[in-house]
Amino acid sequence: MMEHDALDAGLGDADDDDFDEAVEAEDDQLPDHRYLDRELSWLAFNQRVLELAEDPAVPVLERANFLAIFASNLDEFFMVRVAGLKRRIVTGLAVPTNVGRAPLDVLADISAEAHRLQLRHAAAWTEKVRPALAESGIEVVTWDSLDTATAERLTEYFQRNVFPVLMPLAVDPAHPFPYISGLSLNLAIRIRNARTGRQEFARLKVPPMLPRFVEVPGDGPGVRYLPLEELISNHLGDLFPGMEVLDHHAFRLTRNEDMTIEEDETENLIQALEAELLRRRFGPPIRLEITEDMDDVTRALLLSELDITEQEVYRLPGSLDLRGLFDLSRIDRPDLHYPPHVPKTALAFQPPEQNGRADLFGAIRKGDVLVHHPYESFATSVQAFLEQAARDPHVLAIKQTLYRTSGDSPIVQALIDAAEAGKQVLALVEVKARFDEANNIVWARKLEKAGVHVVYGLVGLKTHCKLALVIREEEGRLRHYSHVGTGNYNPKTSRIYEDFGLFTVDDQVGRDLTRLFNELSGYAIEKKFKRLLVAPLHLRKGLLRHIDKERQNALAGKPSGVRIKVNSMVDEQIIDALYRASQAGVPVEVWVRGICSIKPGVPGMSENITVRSILGRYLEHSRIFTFVNDGDPQVFIGSADMMHRNLDRRVEALVRVVDENQVRELTSLFDLAMDDATSSWHLGSEGEWTRHSVAADGTALTDLQDHTMALVQRKRRARAAR
Repeated sequence: MMEHDALDAGLGDADDDDFDEAVEAEDDQLPDHRYLDRELSWLAFNQRVLELAEDPAVPVLERANFLAIFASNLDEFFMVRVAGLKRRIVTGLAVPTNVGRAPLDVLADISAEAHRLQLRHAAAWTEKVRPALAESGIEVVTWDSLDTATAERLTEYFQRNVFPVLMPLAVDPAHPFPYISGLSLNLAIRIRNARTGRQEFARLKVPPMLPRFVEVPGDGPGVRYLPLEELISNHLGDLFPGMEVLDHHAFRLTRNEDMTIEEDETENLIQALEAELLRRRFGPPIRLEITEDMDDVTRALLLSELDITEQEVYRLPGSLDLRGLFDLSRIDRPDLHYPPHVPKTALAFQPPEQNGRADLFGAIRKGDVLVHHPYESFATSVQAFLEQAARDPHVLAIKQTLYRTSGDSPIVQALIDAAEAGKQVLALVEVKARFDEANNIVWARKLEKAGVHVVYGLVGLKTHCKLALVIREEEGRLRHYSHVGTGNYNPKTSRIYEDFGLFTVDDQVGRDLTRLFNELSGYAIEKKFKRLLVAPLHLRKGLLRHIDKERQNALAGKPSGVRIKVNSMVDEQIIDALYRASQAGVPVEVWVRGICSIKPGVPGMSENITVRSILGRYLEHSRIFTFVNDGDPQVFIGSADMMHRNLDRRVEALVRVVDENQVRELTSLFDLAMDDATSSWHLGSEGEWTRHSVAADGTALTDLQDHTMALVQRKRRARAAR
């Protein structure tokens, strides 16, 4: 296989201006309305999640889990995307969206679609999943359906476990309207003072630390649950003695929780983040969810006190905050879950029979190792790699990026153990990882106390790349053991996130990572890498050059093709390059989990572009980029999505996969994903996603994730048979 030198020759700066001018000239030949709205595309992604919850072929507790995922996803969408859009409108900084729409018009579009989806979500629970659970012996009941004896036992539970932690807050001239925390579930209560006859208002927060669904005592064959808010609302008389409870309704508020950190060279980033986390709790309201039976008096009071518009009110049937279904989905009923899958140790890392402990360094020296999580184990690959490095006396240094992990993570512990053993340890911690900021600050300080050199990345950039480098002394020389991944160093999410990781002892990769870590921790500015594509300096231009080379090959009659697997495809320059490639006859296949702004199948622009999406038991998270390159395939994996933030405002890294067997493995995975016989969603030119899960004869199409699990099992059995 030819040595890849595009990053040395292609990014050598001499012809960059000519390349940029040629690209801009060709952009003029593309139609104006060539993108799909990114916000509506995100909502379409969440609709695909909802379709899994609606699917009777999916195990019913997994359907409940998908309902909870939909709710959690939508919360984050409002807290970040909608909040950011509103903030730009209020501050006068709003610019037209990627499709040229005014932000106010986009907000109206979002509101209409989000209202439709939330009503569909509520109906999926009340009309489909809840009845299906009941048929399986898991019933969510109402208070009115309980017999007297059961109600009395639940009253005892309420008095003992719930009543002591409740905090009713009155609203009257002496008590101003209370602060409503974001995403909290609340009861709005109207009461009448029996002595004065005056009506009052009170707010009661449903305690988030208590189980959302209370198990109903009973001796029947199944199990029953009562929503916590219903238990509370049927005991309001205990909270307001001497008062007449007139009415009560649930409501829930979403606030702007996006982060706005303005960095400069002298600022203490940790202190700024801590202040911003405090501010986040008091962000302005952006969505109010209420039950459909809420009376006009209560609704008007909430709108007035919360300073929120009618457009931002979501009136919903049934229970609010279905994130609580995460609890139900964990019920121990294996027959109602996906069949269990235990991740297997990658073949290269399987221990020898005689001592039962694998030598990962020895395995990597034999050749590059590509690991596919969660089909193959994170614990016996990435985690074991760092743990072995921590205790190996020949290891001198460990360098690692940490974007998201857990405080009790064995990864963090391995770095601490290595530092305490006297090794040089560098941890580049991204404390600005959205919604993990507080956790990351805690364990970053824990690492510092153990003697780890902790750095917080480059000013103005998030460090999103997934890199680990181990320096080991062997026979009088230093050897680099590298890991470049597509997913976070998080053992918990590694069990549900689909990701790839490449282990290599290749000197080029080792030198590339050494230079990159020096850039991240010091003042080096690196301009050339051998097997890496690195953002923000090189990645965008490197990918554009690869895509353009495929275009030129197609025009010359040579084999060509582009395949990209990402979470999001939004960046206009990348999309335009794919349009130009399609116009030249290049087959372009895009496998995307979430947002996609490409319009595929448009005559004269994108008829050679195909877009697919696959959702299932695992979250498709890996990023893969493949280029036919006239028969010499160029294949990359790494951390970058095709979004402005990834290409321009983050440190990202892709590594080229060179082993022919591993290239074939990635190619075969892509072949299966794009096959019409595989269950997936197909994107149309107007932004509509159509699910294809059943063949014309009624048989189920191939499930890619099930197929991959079976393939890993077959490989393991074949090795055992040898």
